[in-house]
Amino acid sequence: MRNFILRRLLQTLPMLFLASFIIFMLFAKTPGDFIDGNITLTVARAAELKAIYGLDQPLLTRYLHWLGQLLQGDLGFSLQYQIPVSTLLNQYIWNSFLLASVALVFYWGIGLTVGVVSALRPNSAFDYLVSVLVFAAMSFPTFFLCLLLIKWFAVDLHWLPVGGMTNTGSDESGWGWVMQVAAHLVLPVLALVMLQAGSLTRYVRASMLDVVKMDFIRTARAKGLRERTVILKHALRNALLPIITLLGFELPGLFSGAIITEKVFNWPGAGHIHIDSLAARDYPVLMGFTLFLAVLTILGNLLADVFYAWADPRIRVRS
Repeated sequence: MRNFILRRLLQTLPMLFLASFIIFMLFAKTPGDFIDGNITLTVARAAELKAIYGLDQPLLTRYLHWLGQLLQGDLGFSLQYQIPVSTLLNQYIWNSFLLASVALVFYWGIGLTVGVVSALRPNSAFDYLVSVLVFAAMSFPTFFLCLLLIKWFAVDLHWLPVGGMTNTGSDESGWGWVMQVAAHLVLPVLALVMLQAGSLTRYVRASMLDVVKMDFIRTARAKGLRERTVILKHALRNALLPIITLLGFELPGLFSGAIITEKVFNWPGAGHIHIDSLAARDYPVLMGFTLFLAVLTILGNLLADVFYAWADPRIRVRS
């Protein structure tokens, strides 16, 4: 398994180089930039700034310079925030990671549990209720669902804060700070769970329905195994095989999918600054964040392969 992981890591290097080239060319060929969008600059000053930041160089020269910086861990310099992109992302990416990881745990837990129970009781009242709730939650646009949650729980009921990460002007530390962050997490996590858990529930239900009809499940029951053992040890493990494939898209999907959610709830994450940088055409920040999503996609697919080999004993990884 160790050699398999090392080989896969080595295989990701060409993919990362190709991803960096495509990302750079897409943003470099986009008309306009941060300097062109600043109408207060004179033509001479704009030309001077482009020379300072190397924007007047040929595309290939600019890419090789950017690639050389990447190999040294430098993602470039933000023209809008006037700080290195790596420093900027480091200030916000952990907040996004907190939001994404909490939402991931909740909606995978809910999706697996509800999907299994729904598959074991097909065409029951519970199954129909789950189907209605799933499609209702998935049909809401992200921004509308976020605003609806704010109106219900923050404006009308006053149960939860409207947005942000902590209370305005708060200087709490320790458990007081933790409780504030937890309270501010509830609504954005709820929005992400409602948007993501539905599709996962349907995948788990469909996969479980296929597995419980197979011969080895009937054999396990005929041998007198407890129903709990049959479902959790035999049926669920095999039903997870197609679900594990989705794991490769979960990490980048959560970070990119939380962009609108972070903006609506004013959560200080990478998605929040991504929209601001998009409006300002701060391409170094956009390229750095997009490259980060590409890395997450590759790592997610690697994790999916590892978990797939663990879940299916028929797979033998050759060292």
